[in-house]
Amino acid sequence: MSTPSRGRRGRSKDDGPRASLKQLLPFLLEHKGVLVVVAVLSVLEAVGTLVQPLLVGDLIGKVQAGDALGIAVWILVGLVVVSSLIGGFQHYLLQRTGTAVVYSSRRRLVAKLLHLPVQEYDARRTGDLVSRVGTDTTLLYAVLTQGFADSLGNALIFVGAIVAMLLIDPVLLLLIVVVIGASATVVALLSGRIRRATALQQEKVGELSSGVERAIGSIRTIRAAGAADREREAIAATAAEAYGAGIRVAKASAVIVPVAGIALQVSLLVVLGVGGFRVASGAIDVAQLVTFVMFLFFLIQPLASFFGAITSVSQALGALGRIQEVLDLPDETGHDAELAASVPVAESVDADAAVEFRDVHFAYPQVVVAARRKAQDDARGTLVDAHVAVAADDADAAVDTDDDVLHGVSFRVPRGARVALVGPSGAGKSTTLALIERFYDPTAGAVLIGGTDARALDRLALRAQLGYVEQDAPTLAGTIAENLRLASPDAADDACERVLRAVNLGDVLERSPLGLHAPVGEAGVMLSGGERQRLAIARALLAAPPILLLDESTSSLDGVNEQRMREAIDAVASGRTLIVIAHRLSTVVDSDLIVVLDHGRVVGQGTHEELVRDVPLYRDLAAHQLLV
Repeated sequence: MSTPSRGRRGRSKDDGPRASLKQLLPFLLEHKGVLVVVAVLSVLEAVGTLVQPLLVGDLIGKVQAGDALGIAVWILVGLVVVSSLIGGFQHYLLQRTGTAVVYSSRRRLVAKLLHLPVQEYDARRTGDLVSRVGTDTTLLYAVLTQGFADSLGNALIFVGAIVAMLLIDPVLLLLIVVVIGASATVVALLSGRIRRATALQQEKVGELSSGVERAIGSIRTIRAAGAADREREAIAATAAEAYGAGIRVAKASAVIVPVAGIALQVSLLVVLGVGGFRVASGAIDVAQLVTFVMFLFFLIQPLASFFGAITSVSQALGALGRIQEVLDLPDETGHDAELAASVPVAESVDADAAVEFRDVHFAYPQVVVAARRKAQDDARGTLVDAHVAVAADDADAAVDTDDDVLHGVSFRVPRGARVALVGPSGAGKSTTLALIERFYDPTAGAVLIGGTDARALDRLALRAQLGYVEQDAPTLAGTIAENLRLASPDAADDACERVLRAVNLGDVLERSPLGLHAPVGEAGVMLSGGERQRLAIARALLAAPPILLLDESTSSLDGVNEQRMREAIDAVASGRTLIVIAHRLSTVVDSDLIVVLDHGRVVGQGTHEELVRDVPLYRDLAAHQLLV
C-alpha cells in the first residue's frame, strides 16, 4: 500500500505545493546550449551598453573644448544599432526557448500522468490534472521571457554602472543605493505573497476545470434532473475563488510594477538636485554629470527587469509547485520498487492455475476513500467523477465501513476454465478484477498469475496476458477502428470487421461510408449504451489474450444481443481462461466454477447445482431470478 504522496503532506492549504528555483533547473538545462548563446549575447549587449555613456561623455567634453567629433559619433551610432540587433536576436531566442520549456514540461508531465498508480487517479480530480498540463505549465514561459534567462547581462550592466558611478561621484552613488535598497526591500516582501496567491489561483483553476468537465460530461443527467442552475452556481463559486486569488496576485504585482519607476524618478531628482549643486561647487563637471545620469538609467533598467523577473518567477514557482507535486509522485515502476522492498513475494506453487487468490485481504488507500467520500458529498450522492467511480460499489462499501473490502479471499481458476464471480453489490467483485490487473496490490495475501505472484511480474507483461472489459467501459473519442486497435494496434481491417460482426455490430459499419473509420463522438455519444459495451468487448476479443476479465459485460444488452455476445465470447474463449462478473445468473449457470462473494468473503464455490443446494445466499439470488 502506498502512503500519501510527499506533495500532499506537511503544508497548509493556503501555501500550496512549494517549489524552489533549484527545481526549475532541470527544465532550463534541457536548453543549455541556447541559454549559453543567450548569455554570451547578453554580455556583448551589456558591454555595448556600458560603453555608450563613456562615449557620450567624451563627445560632450570635445564639444566643450571645441574639438572635432571625428569618428566617435559613428562609433556611438554603430554601438546603438548593434546593441539593438543583438537585443532583438536575444529576444527571439528567449521566446523560442520559453516555448520549448513549456513543451518539454508538458511532455514530462503527460508521461508521468499516464504512468501513475491507479489510486492516484482515484484520489484526484481529472480536471485538476488537466489544468496542471495546460495552465500551470504556461506560467513557466514567463521565467525565460521576462528577465530571468538574460540576468547575466543585466547583472553585468548593473555592476558596471555601479563601478562607473562610483568612479564619477561616490556621494551621488551612496544616495542612489539608499533609494534602490528601499525599493528592493518592498519587492522582497511582496514576492512570497505573489507565489502563495498564484498557487491558490492555479489550484482553483484546476477545481474550475474539474467542475466544468464534470458538468459537461454529465450534461444529460444534469438536464434531466433540472440541476443545470445548481451546477452553474457551484462552478461560478469556484470561478469566483479563482478570481479572488487572481486579484490578490494583481494587487501585489501592482505594487511591484511602479516601484522601479518610483526608484528611477526619485533617483533622478536626487541626482539632478544634488548633482547640480556639486557641478556648481566644482566637485564634478557637466560631462561627468550627464554620464552619471546615463549610467543611472542603465542601472535602473536591469533593476526594473529584475523586479519584473521577481513577479514572473514568483508566479512560476507557484505553478511549478503543482507541476512538481505530480512529477515527484512515484509511477507504477517506482511503486513496485517500494513494494519489493517491503512485501515478501509469494512462491510459485501451482503453475496449472491461470489465476489464484491466496488469502487475499485488501482495503482501499485512505486517500481514495477520502476522495470518494468528498465526491459523494459534493455531488449529494448523485454525480461523481468517472475515475473516482472505479469499482464503485466496492469503494462505497469502504466509504461506509472504513474496513477491508476483501477478507481472506481464496479461490483457484484453472487454465482454460470459465469462472463466474457473483454476489450482491459491494461484495468485492470488481475489486477482485482490479487486483488481477494490478491496479492495486493486496494488503495481505497474494494474487498469483500462472503460479507466479503478480507483484513479481512486469506490469506490461502481466497486462498483455489479460483482456479486461470494465463495468462501464469507456469509448474513446475517435473512430471505431481507433477504439478497436487500442490493445491491438497492428490488427488488419478485416480482423476488425470480423470481430465487430461477431458481437452484432455489423450495422454500425454500414451507417457511414467511412466504415471502420467513422467517428464515434465524444465518449461514444454517437453509439447507444449497448453498442458501446459491445465495442468494448470487441476490443478485448480482437486482442485475444490468454485470460479474459469481463465485469458485467452484458448488463446493457437485450436478450438477442446477449445471446450473440455469449456465442462470440464462447468462440474466442475456447482454450482461454474466462473470469466473468455477472448479476444475471442465467449468463453464468454453465460456468465451470462459480465463486460467491458477500461482504468481501467467499461464502461458496462450485457449480450452479452445488451452490443452489449448499449456499443459501446463492439459492436466494437464483430464486429471485427464477432459476430454481
